Amino acid sequence: MIRAEGNRISHLAHGTLRIPADMPMAARLSALYTGLAGVVAESGAGTAAAEEVFVNKNPQSTLKLGQARGAVLAALAGSGLEVAEYATRLVKKALVGTGAAEKDQVRAMVERLMPGIKIKSADSADALAVAICHAHHLASARALGGYRG
Repeated sequence: MIRAEGNRISHLAHGTLRIPADMPMAARLSALYTGLAGVVAESGAGTAAAEEVFVNKNPQSTLKLGQARGAVLAALAGSGLEVAEYATRLVKKALVGTGAAEKDQVRAMVERLMPGIKIKSADSADALAVAICHAHHLASARALGGYRG
């Protein structure tokens, strides 16, 4: 989570919801939904953003990712947040300057933009990158008069 005021961003928090892999899929999705809805309720967030799903070589993995993403989007929207979605390549391009950036480059740029934080997981770095991308897009839309939120 970040706070964005004009062109300034500041780090509020980041982390990863850990859900046991041995739980049945429906229970895992429910835990993801409930956990994220709880984080949103505590945070007082005003908007949210998510990465668009990508298709990988393993159809089962893609299906599971889509199910998890559905739980995330439902938790965010169910909490009353407007949810923006961004393609992975767009997020990378917005932060690093190229849509083909490696995960380490994304993490390094997130840490550079928010001095003093140390990001341990690639998932946390990706989530913060999406948040930063969203903040920049909102700032641009406001500057151009196209956003009323």
